[in-house]
Amino acid sequence: MIDDNPTDVLLIKEAFAFCEANSEVHVAEDGVYALEFLQREGEYSSAPRPDIILLDLNMPRKGGLEVLMELKTNPKLKTIPVIIYTSSITQEDVKAAYDHHANSYIRKSVNFDDCIRTAKSIKDFWFTVSILSES
Repeated sequence: MIDDNPTDVLLIKEAFAFCEANSEVHVAEDGVYALEFLQREGEYSSAPRPDIILLDLNMPRKGGLEVLMELKTNPKLKTIPVIIYTSSITQEDVKAAYDHHANSYIRKSVNFDDCIRTAKSIKDFWFTVSILSES
């Protein structure tokens, strides 16, 4: 998960745990740290490759769209599904995300029950129905 809001991170972690997603959630609080983690640079040299990425758009240092563009142009990372998980519902943001090859666009949940439904939907589709690439 790439998100600078600790409350949103906690909510989604708890929601995944509640719906028994059996997933390990790694968090980067901005796009710079996220890219270091994903490219296994420096202290992240042994970081695991994520199955999916939840990406917020509005972050300090390097925003979500910039991160998305770098991910989708990197041959080693472009196959990782990127789900935009943000509070923005402007058509400009939605269009920009899909123009840069986001795999999905989800509005952040406003309460825990909605967050659980979102986590369950992500779990059911991305970890049950979809077949993910290992590289």
